[in-house]
Amino acid sequence: MKEWKILSVISVIIIFLTTSIQYTKGNDWAQWRGPNHDGIADPDQDPPTNFSSKENVLWSTKIPGRGHGSPTIYGDRIFLATADEKRKTQTLLCLNRLTGKEIWSKEVHRGGFPEKSNKKASQASSTPATDGKLVYINFLNRGAIYTTAFDFNGNKIWQQKISDYILHQGFSTSPAIYKSLLIVSADNKGGGAICGLNRKDGKIVWKVNRPKEPNYTSPVIYKLNGRDELIFQGCNLVTSLDPNTGKKFWEISGSTTECVSSIVTDGKRVFTSGGYPRNHVSAIVADGTGKVAWKNISRVYVPSMIVKDGYIYAVMDNGNAICWNSETGKNMWKERLNRTTSASPVMVGKRIYAVDENGNFSVFAADPKKFKVIAKNKLGDQVFATPVICDSKIFARVAVNVGDVRQEVLYCIGKK
Repeated sequence: MKEWKILSVISVIIIFLTTSIQYTKGNDWAQWRGPNHDGIADPDQDPPTNFSSKENVLWSTKIPGRGHGSPTIYGDRIFLATADEKRKTQTLLCLNRLTGKEIWSKEVHRGGFPEKSNKKASQASSTPATDGKLVYINFLNRGAIYTTAFDFNGNKIWQQKISDYILHQGFSTSPAIYKSLLIVSADNKGGGAICGLNRKDGKIVWKVNRPKEPNYTSPVIYKLNGRDELIFQGCNLVTSLDPNTGKKFWEISGSTTECVSSIVTDGKRVFTSGGYPRNHVSAIVADGTGKVAWKNISRVYVPSMIVKDGYIYAVMDNGNAICWNSETGKNMWKERLNRTTSASPVMVGKRIYAVDENGNFSVFAADPKKFKVIAKNKLGDQVFATPVICDSKIFARVAVNVGDVRQEVLYCIGKK
């Protein structure tokens, strides 16, 4: 009996220590593009390079409906937005991180769906954000953008209308956590807004009206010029705002009208990319002078880029991988990687993971000197959501075709 009690205590201690290590803050992915908005995961990880629907799968969970937003991961929870186009519902799901089993499912909106004007769009293309207490999600519904907050038990805490919205090709922008605020955006042809909301009650602390242009990029916050700056592209502008107040630091013309990707930076320059009415990638000096360091006409319209150690790595919409010198814009290499791509790449250490719309997952080296494919994998039949990598695991939202039925699945990929 005494030995049994000792073993029980040891088991509890082991479980506690394992859980504590696994769920440290650095192992979470709490918002779009990760902790620093840049698509770069903690380098002290070793996720698998080889995987499939049968290899290195820790668990897989069928997801009802359809959505193109990424999973958000915090502690023992995974949050994911989805929409059922037959029932006309938009829902926030909460799953167990260890098992993938559903903890709760909360309907956010019923009815009010806009007509889709782009076959690649979904009614749930935003990625949730969480501060560890509440989880926040954006949806387009009944001609307006709404942000809704739930606690970790699935209780609805508040809902705030951000802006009326005239549909062009869809809606996809994700909220960003900043201090006591939640930053949200809703550019559209009717004239949208960027807002700072009080995270506790959803009240609008500040609001900046935007031009009457369609745009799809999500807000990101970086440390520039010794201060925090909210950097935003689209509507033919590159804009820097004080994330505390919405006050404009600087704004210049320099992007295209419609952008989907989020801006990245090397600390001296901000890098924009867009695809309508023209293709462009540009490096803008981040001092408000409007000086363009370099630019080109590459089409990196939907996938966001990655900048690391003086180089930009990107996967173009056509599936080509490309590397530029971030200071000069020199093309280091450009090679065929995948097919048509909507998801953004994710970097872990010296590896970059990228997936195309057909579920072809490629891993290539983050090496400016040469292009090297490390692995090629296949997972699912259709992928629009950007994968998440944390705790040495890959969380991938894919769709599998079973006959004429499209079924979404969330995979947790890790070394067994």
